[in-house]
Amino acid sequence: MKTNLISKFIPVLLAVIGLGVFFTWVESSTYNFSQRVPGADAYRKPVVDAAVFEFDTYHEASEGKASAITGAWPRFRGSDFSAIYRDDSVTLARDFSGGGPEQMWAVELGEGYAGAAILNGRAYVLDYDEKNKEDLLRCLSLDDGKDIWRLSYPVKVKRWHGMSRTVPAVTDKYLLSLGPKGNVVCCNSQTGDFLWHINLVQRYKTRIPDWHAAQCPIIDNGRAIIAPSGSVLMTAIACEPGEEGKPKVLWETPNEKGWKMTHSSIVPMEFGGKKMYIYCGDGGVAGISAEDGRILWQTDVWRMRFNVPSPVPVGDGKIFFAAGYDAGCLMLQLSEVDGEIKTDVVFRQNPLKDATAFGTEQHTPVFYNGYLYGVRLKDGQLVCLDLNGQAVWASGSAHKIESGPLMVANGLIYAMDDSGLLKVVEATHERFNLLTEAQVLHGREAWGPMAMVSGRLIVRDLTQMVCLDMRTK
Repeated sequence: MKTNLISKFIPVLLAVIGLGVFFTWVESSTYNFSQRVPGADAYRKPVVDAAVFEFDTYHEASEGKASAITGAWPRFRGSDFSAIYRDDSVTLARDFSGGGPEQMWAVELGEGYAGAAILNGRAYVLDYDEKNKEDLLRCLSLDDGKDIWRLSYPVKVKRWHGMSRTVPAVTDKYLLSLGPKGNVVCCNSQTGDFLWHINLVQRYKTRIPDWHAAQCPIIDNGRAIIAPSGSVLMTAIACEPGEEGKPKVLWETPNEKGWKMTHSSIVPMEFGGKKMYIYCGDGGVAGISAEDGRILWQTDVWRMRFNVPSPVPVGDGKIFFAAGYDAGCLMLQLSEVDGEIKTDVVFRQNPLKDATAFGTEQHTPVFYNGYLYGVRLKDGQLVCLDLNGQAVWASGSAHKIESGPLMVANGLIYAMDDSGLLKVVEATHERFNLLTEAQVLHGREAWGPMAMVSGRLIVRDLTQMVCLDMRTK
């Protein structure tokens, strides 16, 4: 009897398994597609696998107009990679008792944490259109947030704590972005016209890290600087297309140790008369010659798979590193001996051994006037550190920032918690001095990096980006 019963269910079980295999095959299949016709909104391209190199883009101009507002925040952490805004011509508000900063505009975004880059009255953001399965580069008017143009391409990105992650880099001529699945796109920053594309997975065998790619690309002297951390560690590509419109690779750094991509971004630095790019792979940190891509130095004293914050140069050849996942923090000292650059550890703090150790999970600390300001992972407080890694002050349990972003603006610290509560704190090592605060967002996971020009501050939460007028009224 039991044998007959089992034999009856075997065909049903096989059918269920067969359907599961079929839907898995459909889900993972790659398709070829043709260009979408502008205006035919009902027609959308099928989903493309992340490893497809040749792809179609769709460009659409809109009604937005560039603002006359001046100022530049042209990449992740601003013009000089410091996350510091300096503009003595603007007086910033130190008191929100009148109702908080004015919201100039707000736009809805796909889920993610990608912040804005700003130049020539335009704000640029790499969005994700979940409905149509497309990475979406958007150029917005700084006056009202209206789209000036859009450039999209099809790619399937599953929700994994949101989709978008990175801040694009922009110059007067070029816009460079790196998407969550490793698609690097360069286009005309004024018009949005497509120039070239490289998929890091296909070209360099990059392994995209958990929670999608979060490395913010940079443009330096007309060159796109990317760390694929695959078959090569780093590469420089001319923003201007080469022959037949293909990307022109200028140099590539060998990845002999097989380091893989982390969420950390590249930071330029000068030492001993040499310009270099500092990058944290999962196997260590290296300094790469900006001239030809040679490895000038590398060390494995700072290595981890989930490195998110970027390196912070603090002067005199010192570089500060901090991360979460029990990594703590480390200060590295560069020195030149017989023409070679050596590295030494100044100090290291390990939270597994020292309960007072500093570590931060998401946002890079800000180095300002000889001190470091960051969010301490263990309790979510804003802290001020000296260059020995010791806490000078902490914000207290009533003023937690948690995983939110921070920056310094004209002697003020802007720090925003997960809910979008923006705190304005005096940027001094003497004590924690909260000047004012206001609820500027009303969603959740307000983790996107901040950007500011001419007293206009752009912040975002999981699904909305807003522009705030921070000037004294």
